[in-house]
Amino acid sequence: MDVKPAGKERRVRADAQRNLDALLQAAKAVFVTSGVDAPVREVAEKAGVGIGTLYRHFPQRADLIAAVFRREIDACADAAAVLAAEHPPFEALALWMQRYAVFVATKKGLAPALHSGDTAFCTLRAHFEERVRPAIKMLLDAAVAAGAVRPDVDPDDLIIAVSSLGSSGYTDKPGRVARIVALLADGLRAHP
Repeated sequence: MDVKPAGKERRVRADAQRNLDALLQAAKAVFVTSGVDAPVREVAEKAGVGIGTLYRHFPQRADLIAAVFRREIDACADAAAVLAAEHPPFEALALWMQRYAVFVATKKGLAPALHSGDTAFCTLRAHFEERVRPAIKMLLDAAVAAGAVRPDVDPDDLIIAVSSLGSSGYTDKPGRVARIVALLADGLRAHP
């Protein structure tokens, strides 16, 4: 992360970047287990930093929540290119759908805050659209071009379907979401 004070570019010191990374990882874990209303002291302790360091990076709780969500969006979107490079098209798509389901599970802990109307969250929807939609479209287009997936599948339909599966109250048993997403992926296959 680069900090740009007064129009000048400046790199974040290595220790500050480590602290920032530790805070975002700790916040993600705390938010998933304890919710976004968990004491920020818990996040700082889990990250191994002082409360002042947390507030220096994130003056408001909403800033921390937005940063965690933005990082999760980026990680999910970035996974598409990695999977596409390492796997055949259908497998890359199916693996990414699993990755996206994990993202949705993480979002569950953040959902109450994201829908609060706080201005810190107003750019997140656009960021999601900019990053996630092209990622799934790229994977889907490759799978269709390879003849592995039906050509009538819409990327937005897949995003909605996996989101619905990942956030359903009926998927609380371990491994259930992964099995259901695998069934969904199998249903996308092109049939001769």
